Amino acid sequence: MRVGVVSDIHSNKPALDAVLADMPDVELLVNAGDIVGYNPWPAECVERVRDSQIPSVQGNHDRAVAQQTGFRFNRMAGAGVEHAQSELSKEQREWLQTLPQTRTAVDGRVKIVHGHPDDPDRYTYPENFSEKLLSDEEVLVMGHTHIQHAETYSSGVVVNPGSVGQPRDGNPKAAYAVVNLKTWDVELRRVKYDIEAVVDAVEKASLPRRIGSRLRRGE
Repeated sequence: MRVGVVSDIHSNKPALDAVLADMPDVELLVNAGDIVGYNPWPAECVERVRDSQIPSVQGNHDRAVAQQTGFRFNRMAGAGVEHAQSELSKEQREWLQTLPQTRTAVDGRVKIVHGHPDDPDRYTYPENFSEKLLSDEEVLVMGHTHIQHAETYSSGVVVNPGSVGQPRDGNPKAAYAVVNLKTWDVELRRVKYDIEAVVDAVEKASLPRRIGSRLRRGE
């Protein structure tokens, strides 16, 4: 069984469309959170994930938008949250609020979190990967750092698919992963998308310009 893995879509519809078009045949697709934030298409991305019934967890941007709370974000992140709050319907915000912080799939073989199994807001960078992160699952999926990485251990796999909508590992291509549950092989995949269309849309939405320009450098 092959499982597609995405995370940190961050309201980037062109990147999400490219990833879904590029993805090979998989039996299941899961999402490690932060559907919204930063970029101009929060409603479209929420609807695509909802309509596709992709099992998802709640990221910190999803939570900030859903709860309409104050947030300790930088200017770019804060602007993205405010934009999403204004663009999403009440129903869409309520759906984001229903997302769990942790969930499992494939009879518990796959566990999905946003940041860390013990703390959804903790950044777990590649150097923090360890077999100790695994519990009863075979595959642990994490997001939050926007850095693509995977490690295979004797007891299972830890994978961060990278960010669909805002990569931060120096590669501007949209990132995702495919995991083979039978062999524990992980494909870390990248796909081009129309970054300039996002840059233009960021400016038209009156969002901070760097939200778009940083995408050119994958930062």
